Amino acid sequence: MQFLDRADAARQLAKALSPYADQHPLVLGVPRGGVPIAAIVAQALGGDLDVVLVRKLRSPYDEELAIGAVDESGNTYLLPDARLADIESAYIERERAVQLETLRRRRAHLTPGRRSTRAQGRVVIVVDDGVATGASMHAALQAVRRQAPERLICAIPVAPREAVRELAHDADEVICLQVPLHFDAVGSFYRTFSQVGDDEVLAWLRDA
Repeated sequence: MQFLDRADAARQLAKALSPYADQHPLVLGVPRGGVPIAAIVAQALGGDLDVVLVRKLRSPYDEELAIGAVDESGNTYLLPDARLADIESAYIERERAVQLETLRRRRAHLTPGRRSTRAQGRVVIVVDDGVATGASMHAALQAVRRQAPERLICAIPVAPREAVRELAHDADEVICLQVPLHFDAVGSFYRTFSQVGDDEVLAWLRDA
Protein backbone atom coordinates (compact mmCIF):
# COMPACT_ATOMS: atom_id res chain seq x y z
CA MET A 1 0.00 0.00 0.00
CA GLN A 2 1.44 3.36 -1.04
CA PHE A 3 0.77 6.87 0.21
CA LEU A 4 -0.14 9.26 -2.58
CA ASP A 5 2.43 11.79 -1.33
CA ARG A 6 3.61 13.39 1.92
CA ALA A 7 0.36 15.34 2.27
CA ASP A 8 -1.64 12.10 2.14
CA ALA A 9 0.64 10.53 4.75
CA ALA A 10 0.30 13.65 6.92
CA ARG A 11 -3.49 13.56 6.86
CA GLN A 12 -3.48 9.91 7.87
CA LEU A 13 -0.98 10.58 10.66
CA ALA A 14 -3.05 13.52 11.90
CA LYS A 15 -6.09 11.23 12.14
CA ALA A 16 -4.09 8.68 14.15
CA LEU A 17 -2.86 11.50 16.42
CA SER A 18 -6.29 13.07 16.93
CA PRO A 19 -6.41 12.22 20.68
CA TYR A 20 -3.75 14.93 21.14
CA ALA A 21 -5.76 17.62 19.34
CA ASP A 22 -6.88 19.27 22.59
CA GLN A 23 -3.39 19.33 24.15
CA HIS A 24 -1.71 22.00 21.97
CA PRO A 25 1.23 19.71 21.11
CA LEU A 26 4.61 20.80 19.85
CA VAL A 27 5.15 19.08 16.48
CA LEU A 28 8.79 18.80 15.43
CA GLY A 29 9.67 17.85 11.88
CA VAL A 30 12.97 16.21 10.97
CA PRO A 31 14.23 18.15 7.92
CA ARG A 32 13.84 18.00 5.22
CA GLY A 33 11.19 15.41 4.35
CA GLY A 34 9.56 15.39 7.75
CA VAL A 35 8.72 19.10 7.79
CA PRO A 36 5.84 19.13 5.25
CA ILE A 37 4.22 16.25 7.15
CA ALA A 38 4.82 17.89 10.54
CA ALA A 39 3.32 21.16 9.29
CA ILE A 40 0.07 19.52 8.21
CA VAL A 41 -0.11 17.51 11.44
CA ALA A 42 0.51 20.61 13.55
CA GLN A 43 -2.23 22.51 11.75
CA ALA A 44 -4.71 19.62 12.12
CA LEU A 45 -4.00 19.25 15.85
CA GLY A 46 -3.85 22.97 16.62
CA GLY A 47 -0.22 22.63 17.70
CA ASP A 48 3.02 24.53 17.24
CA LEU A 49 5.49 23.66 14.48
CA ASP A 50 9.27 23.63 14.71
CA VAL A 51 12.19 21.48 13.60
CA VAL A 52 14.55 19.12 15.39
CA LEU A 53 17.91 19.03 13.64
CA VAL A 54 20.04 15.90 13.42
CA ARG A 55 22.57 14.65 10.90
CA LYS A 56 23.44 11.14 9.87
CA LEU A 57 26.97 9.90 10.48
CA ARG A 58 28.28 8.33 7.27
CA SER A 59 30.00 4.99 7.11
CA PRO A 60 33.73 5.12 6.25
CA TYR A 61 33.05 2.35 3.73
CA ASP A 62 29.94 3.78 2.01
CA GLU A 63 28.81 7.41 2.36
CA GLU A 64 25.22 6.43 1.60
CA LEU A 65 25.16 4.12 4.61
CA ALA A 66 24.42 5.57 8.05
CA ILE A 67 26.29 4.31 11.10
CA GLY A 68 24.46 6.66 13.46
CA ALA A 69 23.43 10.28 13.90
CA VAL A 70 24.33 13.37 15.91
CA ASP A 71 22.16 16.16 17.31
CA GLU A 72 22.93 19.87 17.68
CA SER A 73 24.42 19.49 21.15
CA GLY A 74 26.89 16.89 19.88
CA ASN A 75 25.25 13.86 21.43
CA THR A 76 25.79 10.86 19.21
CA TYR A 77 23.67 7.79 18.59
CA LEU A 78 25.41 4.80 16.98
CA LEU A 79 23.48 1.98 15.35
CA PRO A 80 24.12 -1.47 16.88
CA ASP A 81 25.73 -2.70 13.65
CA ALA A 82 28.15 0.24 13.74
CA ARG A 83 29.20 -0.58 17.29
CA LEU A 84 29.92 -4.13 16.20
CA ALA A 85 31.82 -3.06 13.05
CA ASP A 86 34.84 -1.86 15.03
CA ILE A 87 34.93 1.52 13.29
CA GLU A 88 37.79 3.63 14.59
CA SER A 89 36.76 6.19 17.18
CA ALA A 90 38.97 8.77 15.44
CA TYR A 91 36.87 8.43 12.28
CA ILE A 92 33.63 8.81 14.23
CA GLU A 93 34.94 11.98 15.90
CA ARG A 94 35.97 13.48 12.55
CA GLU A 95 32.60 12.67 10.99
CA ARG A 96 30.81 14.00 14.05
CA ALA A 97 32.68 17.32 13.75
CA VAL A 98 31.80 17.61 10.05
CA GLN A 99 28.11 17.02 10.70
CA LEU A 100 28.01 19.37 13.70
CA GLU A 101 29.30 22.18 11.51
CA THR A 102 26.58 21.36 8.97
CA LEU A 103 24.00 21.47 11.76
CA ARG A 104 25.18 24.91 12.86
CA ARG A 105 24.81 26.22 9.32
CA ARG A 106 21.39 24.65 8.90
CA ARG A 107 20.07 26.10 12.16
CA ALA A 108 21.24 29.58 11.15
CA HIS A 109 19.61 29.15 7.74
CA LEU A 110 16.29 27.57 8.75
CA THR A 111 15.49 29.51 11.93
CA PRO A 112 17.46 32.77 11.70
CA GLY A 113 17.19 35.08 14.68
CA ARG A 114 15.17 32.84 16.96
CA ARG A 115 15.65 29.95 19.34
CA SER A 116 13.95 26.60 18.96
CA THR A 117 10.59 26.19 20.72
CA ARG A 118 10.91 24.82 24.24
CA ALA A 119 9.71 21.25 24.71
CA GLN A 120 9.79 21.14 28.51
CA GLY A 121 6.50 20.07 30.05
CA ARG A 122 4.73 19.72 26.68
CA VAL A 123 3.32 16.92 24.61
CA VAL A 124 5.88 16.67 21.79
CA ILE A 125 5.38 14.79 18.53
CA VAL A 126 8.49 14.11 16.43
CA VAL A 127 7.65 13.51 12.77
CA ASP A 128 9.56 12.24 9.74
CA ASP A 129 8.38 10.96 6.37
CA GLY A 130 9.61 7.47 7.19
CA VAL A 131 12.36 5.53 8.91
CA ALA A 132 14.85 3.09 7.44
CA THR A 133 17.71 2.49 9.88
CA GLY A 134 16.17 4.75 12.53
CA ALA A 135 19.45 6.53 13.31
CA SER A 136 18.15 10.05 12.71
CA MET A 137 14.92 9.46 14.60
CA HIS A 138 16.75 7.93 17.58
CA ALA A 139 19.01 10.99 17.77
CA ALA A 140 16.03 13.34 17.42
CA LEU A 141 14.02 11.60 20.14
CA GLN A 142 16.96 11.52 22.51
CA ALA A 143 17.62 15.22 21.91
CA VAL A 144 14.01 16.10 22.73
CA ARG A 145 13.91 13.77 25.75
CA ARG A 146 16.71 15.75 27.37
CA GLN A 147 14.39 18.78 27.31
CA ALA A 148 11.96 16.97 29.66
CA PRO A 149 8.71 16.87 27.65
CA GLU A 150 5.57 15.71 29.42
CA ARG A 151 5.03 13.05 26.75
CA LEU A 152 7.14 12.19 23.71
CA ILE A 153 5.58 10.64 20.62
CA CYS A 154 7.31 9.36 17.50
CA ALA A 155 4.98 9.64 14.49
CA ILE A 156 5.99 8.16 11.13
CA PRO A 157 4.13 6.88 8.08
CA VAL A 158 6.29 3.80 7.49
CA ALA A 159 9.19 1.89 9.05
CA PRO A 160 10.50 -1.67 9.27
CA ARG A 161 9.35 -3.76 12.21
CA GLU A 162 12.73 -3.82 13.99
CA ALA A 163 13.08 -0.03 13.78
CA VAL A 164 9.66 0.48 15.34
CA ARG A 165 10.58 -1.89 18.15
CA GLU A 166 13.83 -0.04 18.85
CA LEU A 167 12.26 3.44 18.66
CA ALA A 168 9.89 2.42 21.45
CA HIS A 169 12.87 2.63 23.82
CA ASP A 170 13.21 6.37 23.15
CA ALA A 171 9.57 7.45 22.92
CA ASP A 172 6.55 7.09 25.17
CA GLU A 173 4.53 6.10 22.12
CA VAL A 174 5.35 5.17 18.53
CA ILE A 175 2.66 5.70 15.92
CA CYS A 176 3.60 4.08 12.61
CA LEU A 177 0.93 3.71 9.94
CA GLN A 178 2.64 0.93 7.98
CA VAL A 179 5.04 -1.72 9.25
CA PRO A 180 5.68 -3.84 6.13
CA LEU A 181 7.14 -7.32 6.28
CA HIS A 182 9.51 -6.46 3.44
CA PHE A 183 11.11 -3.01 3.60
CA ASP A 184 13.12 -1.59 0.73
CA ALA A 185 13.35 2.21 1.02
CA VAL A 186 11.08 4.90 2.41
CA GLY A 187 10.40 6.34 -1.05
CA SER A 188 9.03 3.04 -2.34
CA PHE A 189 5.97 3.48 -0.10
CA TYR A 190 5.00 6.78 -1.76
CA ARG A 191 3.53 7.21 -5.22
CA THR A 192 5.10 10.68 -5.34
CA PHE A 193 8.24 11.23 -3.26
CA SER A 194 9.88 14.37 -4.57
CA GLN A 195 12.91 15.91 -2.90
CA VAL A 196 12.15 18.61 -0.33
CA GLY A 197 14.41 21.66 -0.54
CA ASP A 198 15.36 24.22 2.09
CA ASP A 199 13.12 26.82 0.45
CA GLU A 200 10.11 24.58 0.97
CA VAL A 201 11.09 23.95 4.59
CA LEU A 202 11.47 27.70 5.17
CA ALA A 203 8.06 28.33 3.61
CA TRP A 204 6.35 25.82 5.91
CA LEU A 205 8.03 27.30 8.97
CA ARG A 206 7.22 30.84 7.91
CA ASP A 207 3.55 30.01 7.30
CA ALA A 208 3.31 28.31 10.69
